[in-house]
Amino acid sequence: MDETLKRLLQAEIRAETIARQADEAREHLIQSALFEARAEENRFEARIPELHAAFLEKAEARAEQTNNELKRRYDERHTQIRNLAEAREEEALTAAFALLIDPEADS
Repeated sequence: MDETLKRLLQAEIRAETIARQADEAREHLIQSALFEARAEENRFEARIPELHAAFLEKAEARAEQTNNELKRRYDERHTQIRNLAEAREEEALTAAFALLIDPEADS
């Protein structure tokens, strides 16, 4: 019986040792994961200015593209209006001269 109790006691001591080692390994894994998470968070925070700059660069490029498109449309419209004005210039001058010569002709 003493031998059985000794074996049970040794088995209990081994089980406690294994449990302690498992707890230590678990704690080590937790600390390692926390360290890695902090490192990743620091890397991300370090990249924030870079990400912000890239976002601003893209936004500025889109704004410039939109601005160029609006300018192109404005220039096209300005050319159309100028062409219409030139096309009607002769007609307007003729009507103005007719009014100057005979103000009653418009009535």
